[in-house]
Amino acid sequence: MPIKPIAIHLPQFHPFEENNKWWGKGFTEWTNVTKAEPKFNGHYQPHLPTDLGFYDLRLEEARLAQIALAKEYGIYGFCYYHYWFNGKRLMHEPLDRMLKNEKEDFPFMYCWANENWTKRWDGQENEILIKQDYSDKDHTEHIKFLCQNVFKDERYIKIAGSPVFVIYKASIIPSVKNFISNANKIAREYNYPSIYFLCMDNFITEDALILGFQGSIHFHPDHRYLKRVPESIMGKILNKIKIRNSFLIDNHYQLYEDYVLRVLKYKYTVYGNVFPGITPGWDNSSRVKKGALVLDKANPEIFRTWLKHVINKETKKDNEENFLFINAWNEWAEGNHLEPCRKWGTDFLKVIKEELT
Repeated sequence: MPIKPIAIHLPQFHPFEENNKWWGKGFTEWTNVTKAEPKFNGHYQPHLPTDLGFYDLRLEEARLAQIALAKEYGIYGFCYYHYWFNGKRLMHEPLDRMLKNEKEDFPFMYCWANENWTKRWDGQENEILIKQDYSDKDHTEHIKFLCQNVFKDERYIKIAGSPVFVIYKASIIPSVKNFISNANKIAREYNYPSIYFLCMDNFITEDALILGFQGSIHFHPDHRYLKRVPESIMGKILNKIKIRNSFLIDNHYQLYEDYVLRVLKYKYTVYGNVFPGITPGWDNSSRVKKGALVLDKANPEIFRTWLKHVINKETKKDNEENFLFINAWNEWAEGNHLEPCRKWGTDFLKVIKEELT
């Protein structure tokens, strides 16, 4: 069966009450994007949109335009980040509107972004804005909510009738195996065979299958492939690329090409049913003041080399579960987007279309 590219989708691009309170009235992800500036000679910042503009995802027109673009270039579906904090949802308005709108005829799944929200954008990682607690009662309410309101949607991606549900950081859920077992019991009460649970494999230290997952996703960028720069040559790099304010000292810099070559060369231990992942780039210096990761000089041809490797070596040929996860569709503040920008236009999307169709 053909490869099914799934693009991870961030629904942050609209104002909502909590962001107004935490970051200032009218804040959206575009706020971080537009205030970015180059940190060294040749640094590609800011990343600014072209075809779709500075959209507001509450608008039907914006969501339909995203879907039309994704379809045009061979994206199979979106994996929307889903934010649930002890019964409280965040950034849900675009998704709620999508669920009610039959015109948005595009396959999708959810990924539970189950971390605490902190002020890490301001370098204050320890200041928690909204905490993620775990309890059996909350898990039950969560799964029932999904079964009643989301999984039943005909557009929701399912494997043999089981809705695919991704957990971002499975390792921080206490007794995750019991959570999955109980969730599957609840799903059967709603006439689903089970829930097809997936997790990000670089955030777990055990076999995902033993934990009860149906498989895992190789999420990129993966810290295991990052090249550590010895302090002895740090100064030489600083001088060579003329970094402003010693940016490299407080952040992590390397070439996108070097990262990709390491991915192609080195193989880390993976377990069971692993779905391949790929990223068109990464640069979250617009969002993070300290501790940013910059994969510099990302370009479509290196992305093509990586994609060809994934197609030839890692996809599940002739399999209903032939998913390829792309991080991301629209992570603009992380320099990580398939949506067209002023520098590359639709070039990354063209690579996907050319290689997968």
